Amino acid sequence: MPPLTEADEISNIAFGFMGSKALFVALDLGLFTALSDGALTAEEIGARTGIHRDRAETLATALAGLGLLVVAEGRYANSPAAEAFLVAGAKYDFGDYLRLQVGQQMYPLLDQLEPAVKGTLSDGDTASYEQWFSDPDQARLYSESQHAGSLGPARQLAKKVDFSDARHLLDVGGGTGAFAITLCKRFPELTATIVDFPNVADLGRAYVEEAGLSDRVRYVDGNALKTGWPGDQDVVLMSYLLSGVPGSSHEGLIADAEKALVPGGRIVIHDFMVHEDRSGPGLAALWQLQHTAFTPEARSVDTGTLTSELEAGGFGAVEVVEMIPRMTMLATGLKAA
Repeated sequence: MPPLTEADEISNIAFGFMGSKALFVALDLGLFTALSDGALTAEEIGARTGIHRDRAETLATALAGLGLLVVAEGRYANSPAAEAFLVAGAKYDFGDYLRLQVGQQMYPLLDQLEPAVKGTLSDGDTASYEQWFSDPDQARLYSESQHAGSLGPARQLAKKVDFSDARHLLDVGGGTGAFAITLCKRFPELTATIVDFPNVADLGRAYVEEAGLSDRVRYVDGNALKTGWPGDQDVVLMSYLLSGVPGSSHEGLIADAEKALVPGGRIVIHDFMVHEDRSGPGLAALWQLQHTAFTPEARSVDTGTLTSELEAGGFGAVEVVEMIPRMTMLATGLKAA
């Protein structure tokens, strides 16, 4: 019989979907926010969230088993991670990203992962992001939750890369502008152009106006794979783009970036990436796999292949560093001067 620790590891993987659903339910109930003022009993959690005391206890116990809550003397409290990332309004809150985009849009699509991997999905089971976002409600749900999930990485990018010498940033597939807004606030001389679908751009303009940056951030409405990109850019940013499009389009996107940049300009790619030897990280690999359920032609990006593609596309001084631990990486390169 194999060691118990190995069996436990397999069980944790096999039943991970239960943990995901527990997290989504807790976020929908506002449970972590209810605990932000201090530890509560099951009865108190039930009263705060509007559910029966027994169900509150069962859910809280599951969350404690996942490490999201801590329990002592019958009272439940947020773990440090839950307090930082899952409480509504917290500085690093991305609960809406998990609750809305992952829980309501991406998670249900995993039901079709098996036929997607086998290549037996019918045309009606898949659609491009362009088709998906032609529905204003779907565009709003995805984009607003993605905005919440991108603010943290955007702040990290502003710390990791010095854009003080840049004046023009092109954010390809930049959504509602979380990265562009954050970078323009951090670097006062920077202006940004975002290319994204019309329904997404309409939402993004409201975020830009709210940030007081309408004079420095503009949109080009359209599909980034088809719409011409403005030139004379100092920086071309692609965040979560390569993982969401067919792998056959990667070479063209890199070529378009090289064409749009001024000599000496910088390409910046933030995405789910695995190591060159494909040994992990596990979270990045799983995020790449879930994209397959929606875009069967999507390609798993590894650091070695991406580095080679960037160098072949005319970029030098290519570097890849970690962004979100065990999940995303940041690749940068410079166009020849």
